[in-house]
Amino acid sequence: MGTARGTDLVVIGLGYVGLPLVRGAVRAGLRVVGLDRSQLVVDGLNAGRSHVDDISDADVAAMLASGFTATTDSSVIGSAAAVVICVPTPLTDHGAPDLGAVTSAVGMIAEHMRPGALVVLESTTYPGTTDDVVRPALEAGGLRAGVDFHLAFSPERIDPGNPKFGLENTPKVVGGHTEQCTKAARRLYEQFVGQVVEAKGTREAEMAKLLENTYRHINIALVNEMAMFCREIGVDLWDAIRCASTKPFGFAAFYPGPGVGGHCIPIDPNYLSYKVKSLGIPFRFVELAQEINSRMPLHVVNRAADLLNDRGKAVKGSRVLLVGVTYKPDIADQRETPATAVAVELRRRGAELRYFDPHVPSWQVSGARVEPAVDLLDEAERADLTILLQPHSAIDVVELADRADLLFDTRGTTAGHHRAVQL
Repeated sequence: MGTARGTDLVVIGLGYVGLPLVRGAVRAGLRVVGLDRSQLVVDGLNAGRSHVDDISDADVAAMLASGFTATTDSSVIGSAAAVVICVPTPLTDHGAPDLGAVTSAVGMIAEHMRPGALVVLESTTYPGTTDDVVRPALEAGGLRAGVDFHLAFSPERIDPGNPKFGLENTPKVVGGHTEQCTKAARRLYEQFVGQVVEAKGTREAEMAKLLENTYRHINIALVNEMAMFCREIGVDLWDAIRCASTKPFGFAAFYPGPGVGGHCIPIDPNYLSYKVKSLGIPFRFVELAQEINSRMPLHVVNRAADLLNDRGKAVKGSRVLLVGVTYKPDIADQRETPATAVAVELRRRGAELRYFDPHVPSWQVSGARVEPAVDLLDEAERADLTILLQPHSAIDVVELADRADLLFDTRGTTAGHHRAVQL
């Protein structure tokens, strides 16, 4: 795909999406350069150090040995046959899409892109971004999408910490500005992804990503709301889910928890909601799901207060241990973790906090350090209440339930244990 002396691929944004993409492309024999605005990230990668859970230092070393290099110099785009944008798309303080990183990346591409290149946006965004935001910026210099260069959107489907599905064996959706743009994107990805699925266009590909995560968001909200009332009516929701899961059609299991975290579930549906609201149409499903899921950390703290009260104790002055503070099991990623909201509210009520997490050596909440527990079981015995927020595989939850003075399990991993209280 690349020229004799050029670069096959430049990946902009070397985080949890961009770095696995680099690894897959390098393994397929492509000449790859990584572009990131963080000098710390670039220097670490060039020295063989990974900052991403799913990429080991050995992986980075192998990538470097195959010719990969990282840089902050955007001029590398000028020699690239393809450029893929994998930068963050967070929300502003007002809950609106923040496309600052995307527009910055597009600006660099517009300055350096050569005719005939392929540009792909992977960053999650609302339908129309590729065509209404990215394309005009790239065409400002006189080149035309679909004529002088190829433009496409391909939603990232990276699931950090997933041992079964990664870049190579997860189908890749691609949607181009034109049919030929779609084909160009397909040719890039099918070199290192097992199955490529063509969307009708960029908007359909953008919507596919939001549909996937909005589906999860709404169904998680459903079981979270059920968890709030099942306890009141004496129903074991986890057992009900287990039974419902035996139906071979028409049901997909979702599980309640202390809240949703990571980039996808708390953030992505807001991009769809933003687009719908811009049309003057209410999007009640997403708004309701957001309301339910965002109040789960408070529900956890209220339940904790009830458990302490049953023992004649107030939250104020009680020693509370939080176990697992990342947003999902077996990774170090703390983005949007519900543990933060739980900790903030417990502290506000006067609890004396400790935490234990084998993936998080130090933890700050609202700028204040939370004391780590050196020995999980010893601390659980001494704590007035232990709250299991994330069941990392390194944690023996049964032994924790046996040893803890009082265990509140928000994940249902100790269901049936006589000493553990469920959400």
